[in-house]
Amino acid sequence: MALSLSLRYRRVKEISRWFLQPLVYYSGGCYKQYGKGLSSVPFSPEQIANGTLLSGFHQHRFSTLADVSHKHAPEVDLLSFIKSSLDELEGTHHYWLNRSVKNKQFFGIDGIHGFHGTFLVLAARNFECGIMFQKLKAIQERFPHITIMGFKLSNSSDRENLIQLLVTENITFPILLSHRTFPQIKNGACYILFESFKSPMTCYEKDVSLEILSQAIQGLQKLPSDHSKLLNVLRSTSWKQDIITKDQYICSPLQNLLLFYPGCVSADESANRLFISDCNHHRIIVCDGNGKIMDCIGSTPGLEDGDFESAKLRRPAGSYYNATEDCLYFLDSENHAIRRADMEARLVQTLYPTSTVKKGGIWNRIMSKLGLESSVDTNEEEKPEVFDSKSLYFPWHLLKLDDDTLYIIDRRFQTLWTMDLGSGKVDGVFEGSPNIVEKCGQLIRQNLSILDKTPCDQFQQKTNDVCALDGLPHSVPLSSLTTLQNHMFICDKVRQRILKINIESGVCLDFQLSNLGLLGFPYWLNSPPELFYASGNGLSDTAINHLEHFDLPPGKIDIKLSVDVPSEFELVEPLQESCIWRQARGSATEISGMDDPQSIEKVGVAQQWYNELDYVATLKPEPEMIGDDNNLDENIAVEEDGKVWITSTILTSPGTSEVVIFAVLYCKLRKISNSNDGNQEKYAARILDFLSSKRSGKSERDSWNTFLLQSKGDLRDLIFTKLVHVRVRLNCSEHPKTENGRDFILTDNSIKVNVLLN
Repeated sequence: MALSLSLRYRRVKEISRWFLQPLVYYSGGCYKQYGKGLSSVPFSPEQIANGTLLSGFHQHRFSTLADVSHKHAPEVDLLSFIKSSLDELEGTHHYWLNRSVKNKQFFGIDGIHGFHGTFLVLAARNFECGIMFQKLKAIQERFPHITIMGFKLSNSSDRENLIQLLVTENITFPILLSHRTFPQIKNGACYILFESFKSPMTCYEKDVSLEILSQAIQGLQKLPSDHSKLLNVLRSTSWKQDIITKDQYICSPLQNLLLFYPGCVSADESANRLFISDCNHHRIIVCDGNGKIMDCIGSTPGLEDGDFESAKLRRPAGSYYNATEDCLYFLDSENHAIRRADMEARLVQTLYPTSTVKKGGIWNRIMSKLGLESSVDTNEEEKPEVFDSKSLYFPWHLLKLDDDTLYIIDRRFQTLWTMDLGSGKVDGVFEGSPNIVEKCGQLIRQNLSILDKTPCDQFQQKTNDVCALDGLPHSVPLSSLTTLQNHMFICDKVRQRILKINIESGVCLDFQLSNLGLLGFPYWLNSPPELFYASGNGLSDTAINHLEHFDLPPGKIDIKLSVDVPSEFELVEPLQESCIWRQARGSATEISGMDDPQSIEKVGVAQQWYNELDYVATLKPEPEMIGDDNNLDENIAVEEDGKVWITSTILTSPGTSEVVIFAVLYCKLRKISNSNDGNQEKYAARILDFLSSKRSGKSERDSWNTFLLQSKGDLRDLIFTKLVHVRVRLNCSEHPKTENGRDFILTDNSIKVNVLLN
């Protein structure tokens, strides 16, 4: 008995000493430490009963008061290193990828309060598995206000793989690379969660479930009491779609390429059409077999139904054309949705899920611009769909059976969903490669059989064996190839282009997209008008090519820009009106194209804003541009000397004003006869000079350079966009008056601005 009491006393003493140590757990209700004190929140009975409290969590010990003279714990050193690197894109022991020097707000940097907010970091020696990034994307969707970043122990040989990973996975959050080592990531990878660089951090194994990470963040977030309904939305499959109005800023210079990761392609034999999923540009390009662009589905990232111009997608993937309905069924991968595009009506509709989609339309777009739309549906009868095993999770491949059954497979061939087109419901889920091969292996082999006719030297697409289906090592490009009229089309994700191969001869033909003006102004270079008005400088993230001041009397002013394109570049096609964006602020309004501009005598800021709303409300696509390469604005021309002319007409009233003109030029490097065609290093450097920001660090530039060179193709065939950004500032005195002193005299003036592109 004495021995038993002694053992019990020793156990109680050990347990009490264990509880005195500062423990860090984050999972709904759990212990937290801030500063020196230890506050507790009761554990839920479910957590204690099922053991999820400790599942996936690590215990960390921090220095106690008696150990203040000791060195900092490694965890604190890691946080200090991350914090110290946020002010510089490149330092002695680090450099950032996918980050701009101007997006400090992305890291929660506040000039008054310093660093704030919740941070989730994926720290790893090697980013080998895309599933980890899928978890981070899911967290980013559920909790859009937390800061997510990557942290990797790097060496110079990683550059090609890292950039390939950024493009392949469409990673929008920045990644910090360092040559230093830290104990937390000696073995593989882990997730690190902390708050404001002040509280202790918690580490999770790389295989921790998504739900445990979500519970931990929910326990750490401080949501007001009136946000309970918002929290319910965050827990649903709708995730951030009704809350997020702004896409994450992407810093990759490759976003300016014509195609940014062409991931999937399908065909319509009857109408000679190709449907190219331009994944990282969140759109589907419709073209014919010769490359002439016929239409474009999708405008900006998001989840919204409507016409092709206003519909929003997020990384569209595999597609299937139904000739009977004249509809394109496609997977909206990062919206976890199945959608349908009516090609005749030019409308996009979401088939699954149906409870999370915003409807497009002129009035909804205007209300969205004004910030007056309802972000959360408060109708309790229409509860958001709860995430379950049947919900789609990053679907990628789409196959169609004869009995109106759709086979939907994720990118890594781990999950198969079956859907009945008639009911629009997912009626079956199959986990694991063996079940997928058993269920639809024959259909997959049938779709991949055309690869047997492909010359090996023509198809340089790199395949990741980790993503291949067991028993089908060549299954990776399942949705990346199709046939159309005796030709095979393959998505070349390394060269960012589409390959066209003659099936009979095996000859790889030149396939260049044309009629590029139909694509218009790229969303990733544009800024909504209300942001322009709200900020003093407007569109401040883009460099200004030219700025000029004029003192003129009020009235009508014709502005003519003469843009000098460098001789080493050439325009792929002439500039079209859809690729020009004009805006006036202050005491001026932009009236280019108006029928009767003389009817406007005085223009104020308020009137200017209403004019813009009227313009948005009446904005319609210009059908005459579709399929007509020669339909150019009469005031826009490319002279023989390589200059591009852009005109703009404004009306000014007394005061100061500014006219902002943006234009997008589709360019490529000029091929000079008798030149050294093998000097790819020179071409890559010049393209990076053209596309990269001046604020990019040397290491980041070297990484993108490595990626361009590994394509092994002629870089002079790459088509990219060049942004022309011009600002004309005007100072207008009072209106001159007639002899009676009551009537105004309206003057007509014209100015010419010469712009030289660097």
